[in-house]
Amino acid sequence: MPIYEFKCLECNEYFEILVTRTDEAVDMACPKCRAQNFERVMSTTNYAMAAGGASAGVKAQTRQCSSGSCTTYEVPGMTR
Repeated sequence: MPIYEFKCLECNEYFEILVTRTDEAVDMACPKCRAQNFERVMSTTNYAMAAGGASAGVKAQTRQCSSGSCTTYEVPGMTR
């Protein structure tokens, strides 16, 4: 189930849209101001496996979005 993240170009609100099925009708409007003028934000996704389940070196960035609090994690590891 892809989660798409957007930024409203009218009110600068960040919000997410969860798509569960390809035939599902999705409300494509900012939940704060109802504008349909927004851009897609590329979310960073990473994972790391450490011995013993340790999460050393993980950085988190939290901001407010329509669903409450949105957090992006930066996990150390290989990059391209």
